[in-house]
Amino acid sequence: MPENSWYALKDTSEVNSPSLLVYPERIEENIRMMISISGSVSNLRPHIKTHKMTEIVQMQQRHGIQKFKCATIAEAELLGQCAAKDILLAMQPVGANINRFFSLMDAFPKSRFSSLVDNQTTLSQIAQKAADANKIAALYLDINSGMNRTGCLPDESAVSLYSSMENNPNIIARGLHAYDGHIHNTDLKERTEICDNAFQKVLDLKAAVKKNGIIVPDIIAGGSPSFPIHSKRTGVDVSPGTTLLWDARYAELFPDMHFLHAAVLFIRIISKPSENTLCFDLGHKSVACEMGFPRVQILGLEDSEQIGQSEEHLVVHTQHADQFEVGDCFYAIPIHICPTVAKYEEVLSVSDGRVTGSWMVTARNQKINI
Repeated sequence: MPENSWYALKDTSEVNSPSLLVYPERIEENIRMMISISGSVSNLRPHIKTHKMTEIVQMQQRHGIQKFKCATIAEAELLGQCAAKDILLAMQPVGANINRFFSLMDAFPKSRFSSLVDNQTTLSQIAQKAADANKIAALYLDINSGMNRTGCLPDESAVSLYSSMENNPNIIARGLHAYDGHIHNTDLKERTEICDNAFQKVLDLKAAVKKNGIIVPDIIAGGSPSFPIHSKRTGVDVSPGTTLLWDARYAELFPDMHFLHAAVLFIRIISKPSENTLCFDLGHKSVACEMGFPRVQILGLEDSEQIGQSEEHLVVHTQHADQFEVGDCFYAIPIHICPTVAKYEEVLSVSDGRVTGSWMVTARNQKINI
């Protein structure tokens, strides 16, 4: 690797491979850019599913961010440990997770927890648990605005469900939640038009609820690709997450979003099994593999083709294989960073080409304590 590469380590002799490296200065710059695009920390509710780390939560808190979004009870517990003021569990709790959700309130009374609901059965279960515990649960109504993954359709049934939330003495109806993760258009104009059309359903539902004499106090919308669009709306919180570390897929899809890559895989060649073939120590266990090839962008080997992967191995075809030896070090940007981070118990922080410490991926598992 060139000596002046921002990602390259000056000494790799004691660094295990594969390892996930993170670059605090670049994360800091991404936080500043995220706030700049949002216009204010007041309408910013970053998702922590990408990184799941205390240090990155604390970095955001130092910039004044105190509202967060998460996907698991463990992530919510991590935020509680960081004394975040406002924590949204953006995964409707069902089964045992309803009890765990209430346990979070007991464990971290200085944090305000809320969650999502999209059906009457779950609402009734949460309300009953709240009544039994002599508590009040804060909930958002989760809206299906086109992704068809979770949420209720924004129709009359949704109006009725929101009214049930509002009128239940053990529930605080905090507003509407709409995630539009299906919108991946590269062209910003097209992305904006599709995003606006999808969001109109949410606005129409808000207006329909208002006709019943109920004011919707808050709306949370979007993810990383759409948050610059939603940031221009009044009274809407935005929830970017991938923006903190960024990855190769989003960098290619959204050239209008100038976030920095802040997480890089450190890997080595472990074999040259045949002509024009290299094998790296980067298997399914070390990088997200839910998508097709390529799994990573190998820096300095951009013209190679990833042709095979197993639990511990990534096989690559390249016309330049004869230029490299077994043991040579490489760096790779994940195509999908979020599930890649969760494969590591810890990451290595890097500044000025040197490893400065390790950060635990605290919420990588489904449970910390609660």
